[in-house]
Amino acid sequence: MDTEPLVRSAGDVEYEPVDAAEGLSKGVLVGEDHGAPNFAIRRFALDPGAEVPRHTNEVEHEQYVLEGEYVVGISDAPGAHRADGEAVDGDEEYEVSAGDSLLIPAGTVHWYRNEGDDPGAFLCAVPNGDDEIRLTE
Repeated sequence: MDTEPLVRSAGDVEYEPVDAAEGLSKGVLVGEDHGAPNFAIRRFALDPGAEVPRHTNEVEHEQYVLEGEYVVGISDAPGAHRADGEAVDGDEEYEVSAGDSLLIPAGTVHWYRNEGDDPGAFLCAVPNGDDEIRLTE
């Protein structure tokens, strides 16, 4: 299949609530349905007070924080480490804000919590295919 270039307006993106978490919504900016052969870029919005429970995903996630401040938790998966090379010991939580980026490998237990008064938002790039979410709580 030949891939065609695509430009989508922000107004063309439809957002829907994510079943696994109240206060979290997702819009697919570019994905398989738009002709992207390998990856999808999604935008998530995390309402003030929203919590996303501990879960895993079938595929890796690369994330970029667009706005707000919120907590991202990551469990002590084997081989997990921080950017400074130190091992993750137990459950660690990180306050992230605009400009921060994350790599969450497939199968890693993680969670989100927006304790602030402002919404948070992030981009999430994933490979096309099944992205089954498994709640661990």
